Amino acid sequence: MLVYNIAKKMLMDGSLNLLNDPVKVMLVGASYVPNADDKYVAPSGAGGAEISGTGYTPGWGKTGRQLLTNKAVAEDDSGDRGYLTADNVTWTAINAGTVQAAILIREGQSDDSTSILIAYIDQGGFPITTNGGDLTIQWSASGILQIT
Repeated sequence: MLVYNIAKKMLMDGSLNLLNDPVKVMLVGASYVPNADDKYVAPSGAGGAEISGTGYTPGWGKTGRQLLTNKAVAEDDSGDRGYLTADNVTWTAINAGTVQAAILIREGQSDDSTSILIAYIDQGGFPITTNGGDLTIQWSASGILQIT
């Protein structure tokens, strides 16, 4: 997992609120090489690597990106961390190639040049080859994001 530097800064200055901001999950293929210095979906290359096919329409404001719901944050004193949880996300009847990773974003107001990259998640079963069935990402019980 990689948390983008812009997200770290915005979490610290309060301009990114994981509970109140609409956080979406986008799926990317192997052509995107994540870099902590990337800031926005476009022109970082993340948008160009977004998968495309049956059950997933890529791009800003399209139906491929799934909104995180029932988000919560918790404190774990025994593990010395804070973490974010949310409901699992599911794409129905998806056949769009191989998914290398999921990226959490805060989609911008008008296009992907203002859509903030939050975290690149490539653990827990990635890569995943879609085959026309449903694809569900089950988030770890220890949280989607953790701050230790």
